[in-house]
Amino acid sequence: MANAKSTGRARSQPRRRWPGIVLVLAVLAGSLAFANRAEIGGLAMAGTAYGAHVGCSCRHIGGRSLDDCEKDFEPGMELVSLSEDEEEKSVTASIPFIASQTAAYREGEGCVLEPWEG
Repeated sequence: MANAKSTGRARSQPRRRWPGIVLVLAVLAGSLAFANRAEIGGLAMAGTAYGAHVGCSCRHIGGRSLDDCEKDFEPGMELVSLSEDEEEKSVTASIPFIASQTAAYREGEGCVLEPWEG
């Protein structure tokens, strides 16, 4: 019987380690993201600028729906979402909490990105 109790404890110990392992991995991932925040922010700004320009051109020059325009994105742009301001004839691409860019259609010029901030 003593042997059965020690076996039961051995099985429960690895389960107790998972929260600690997950916490360590989360802290490590957060530290890496913080250390590379300038690069991540730059890539996010470039990606959203590209998405806004493609979305604006597709929508206001090509006359397609915004949902259909997202099909034109390059692989890896799954986090970029598009929204439209019909009145301003503009499309905003954003990655939540990281970056956002807007391109507006101007007659005779096409779709033009708003100046970058930062």
